[in-house]
Amino acid sequence: MTTGFYSPLPPARTGVADYAAALLAELRRHGRVEVAPACCDVALYHLGNNPLHAAIYRRAIQQPGVVVLHDAVLHHFLLGQLDRSAYVEEFVYNYGEWNRGLALDLWHGRAASATDPRYFEYPMLKRAATGALAVVVHNPAAARAVKAAAPGARIVEIPHLLQTPPVPTESRILRYRSRLNVAADAFLFGVFGYLRESKRLSSVLEVFAEVRRQAPAAALLVAGRFVSTDLERAVEPLLRLPGVVRRPYLKESDFWLAASAVDACINLRYPQAGETSGIATRMMGLGKPVLLTDGEESAGFPEDACVRIPPPPAERESLLRHMILLPSNFDIARSIGRRAAIHAAARHGVDRAGQLYWELLCALVR
Repeated sequence: MTTGFYSPLPPARTGVADYAAALLAELRRHGRVEVAPACCDVALYHLGNNPLHAAIYRRAIQQPGVVVLHDAVLHHFLLGQLDRSAYVEEFVYNYGEWNRGLALDLWHGRAASATDPRYFEYPMLKRAATGALAVVVHNPAAARAVKAAAPGARIVEIPHLLQTPPVPTESRILRYRSRLNVAADAFLFGVFGYLRESKRLSSVLEVFAEVRRQAPAAALLVAGRFVSTDLERAVEPLLRLPGVVRRPYLKESDFWLAASAVDACINLRYPQAGETSGIATRMMGLGKPVLLTDGEESAGFPEDACVRIPPPPAERESLLRHMILLPSNFDIARSIGRRAAIHAAARHGVDRAGQLYWELLCALVR
């Protein structure tokens, strides 16, 4: 059996590329897997909102295989791929002729698609899911979205995989914190990944300003590339606040060093798009407490292994309360992190994910 593997791979700067590289290596332990072959016995297509997935999306439609849905909302991806006429027809294909007027409204208002909840309420999954041999998702929210779009689809939930390199030495971590001008005994929060409106960075920075007044030793690392220039301009003054450290996109080795150096990760998502955060999974694997938006996307994480923050309008009050609590009691933070690491090792190991993928692929070929 030859499996065709279609995904962005490093050095592409996406979380899907990192995920795919780890999965590809694991699948090759089981059998023959080729990257983007002309033909194969079964194809594994990785789909997400990044334009890098455009050719993969088209092939998945033309030559059906197994679709791995990293984002359960493809609306934003299609907005970037289609012109006005094609977008409206695609929306009608998904939601019916009676919604043609809504499609036109959404097209003309697409500049607000990063924050307008309507673009998240219409995931536009029907074409990708209907023809697929199976659709792999990482959480119940994504499974529900696929079922709504394609009731007859074969949906398989495989937890987001985790592969961690050796943890940096304590001395190396301390040197890194020193370069950030963060004291060894300070409590360092971290925000990682692509910085877009849905990651709630404005709220995080505004809340952190209040946290600093009550916990002056707290610090916040903001590491990643801005996707939205509007957001970048809006938060630029907040990034100069005392205690805030700014770093651009981190290559893989630097990410793991920075992740090991923080004491907690803030990983909010609202509106949510049905994705399981690779960053949250990685941070939990390192034994870090993760503050994340409560919802179906994080339903698989134990209640005592993460910090659940309700979505707006209760978000800021809850975030402030927990960002003050954790620096005031390192033992609480460490306990949450220990339970997170135990959960991540048991449920998200790359070997377990690889086995589940391989069993699915073999079953489809048989």
